[in-house]
Amino acid sequence: MLTADISSYDQRGRLIAAVAAAFVFSALQSWAVLAAGALGAIILAALARYPLDLLLRRLAPANIFLLFLLLTVPWSMPGHAAFSIGPLEFSREGLSLAGGAAVKCNCILAVFLVLMRGMEIAGMGAALERLKAPPKMVFLFLFTFRHIHVIGSEWKRMQTAAELRGFHARTSLHTYRTIASMLGMVVVSSIERSRRVYEAMLLRGFCGAFHTADEPCGGGKAFFCCFAAVLAILASAECMAR
Repeated sequence: MLTADISSYDQRGRLIAAVAAAFVFSALQSWAVLAAGALGAIILAALARYPLDLLLRRLAPANIFLLFLLLTVPWSMPGHAAFSIGPLEFSREGLSLAGGAAVKCNCILAVFLVLMRGMEIAGMGAALERLKAPPKMVFLFLFTFRHIHVIGSEWKRMQTAAELRGFHARTSLHTYRTIASMLGMVVVSSIERSRRVYEAMLLRGFCGAFHTADEPCGGGKAFFCCFAAVLAILASAECMAR
């Protein structure tokens, strides 16, 4: 059976492929081309041996949101009625729009999950740096991921302190003021902590860029060529369908 160890391929190529796939899938309008793209995403996951149960679990949160989209858009969008349930008429245009958005979202997420499998945040930051992304953007990306849990723990500490003082969240002006004050305190403490971390890094010789001892892997050229060809075929088919 043909398989592809995508996790060992060049991280820069995987990032470019994921972004390109997102642009192509988001532009598809024809259902025939969209079905072909969905089939391609399924084949990609099968070739990469991505566990089906893991893929479905990671797609589930997005599909919960898409379910609300499918339940609201068809009867709120004007158009030709496809069917009706009581006083609600579900339009064909609404069903097509919501269904297309659901398929596109699942395809983009599936391709992204498969291509990014095994890539750590540090590796993604290094790939962005090698792709000549702005250094400040890479710095912000890496440190946001590194310290986001600190902000979460600070917020939980504020919540615990407020509850110990008898605070209970209600739909009242006092609750809104208290939550706003807590958020402000979290922001202030986060800014102070970030300054201390940055000053500590400067004392250790940080010059604004991260350096890695790992050499970029150049594998997967044939895979990326095939992937680019499939995206080009989908884009061409969409142009012809229009």
